[in-house]
Amino acid sequence: SCTVKTCWMKLPSFRSVGDSLKDRFDGASRVMVPNNELEAPAQRNEAAPHRVPRRDRYRFQLRPHNPEHKSPGVKDLVYLESSPGFCDKNPRLGIPGTHGRTCNDTSIGVDGCDLMCCGRGYRTETVFVVERCN
Repeated sequence: SCTVKTCWMKLPSFRSVGDSLKDRFDGASRVMVPNNELEAPAQRNEAAPHRVPRRDRYRFQLRPHNPEHKSPGVKDLVYLESSPGFCDKNPRLGIPGTHGRTCNDTSIGVDGCDLMCCGRGYRTETVFVVERCN
């Protein structure tokens, strides 16, 4: 008789991948790249004009923007510059702003008034709607 052993690789659920990415996004750190490290390694060292191996081509040290923070690890998400603010209108960047939009004062999500109103405060309105049923 023959025994066959099959190993299957299975992706985690979409929810767990999303949660993991969200955790990394929330913990992302701003970094900077020193100017001298942006040059190709072969250009920095004129004594070694040989071709740079592919694995070393992008090997440079990212430094935290805030010197009090630790350097990022290989699995950490990093960014070089902050995203533009979404609170104020900026037609050049296509940002409509949040002024005058309707928010949900009971939500803690992106539609919540605390986040959407950007600290400007908000006015609540109670509206009674009468509809005919059947």
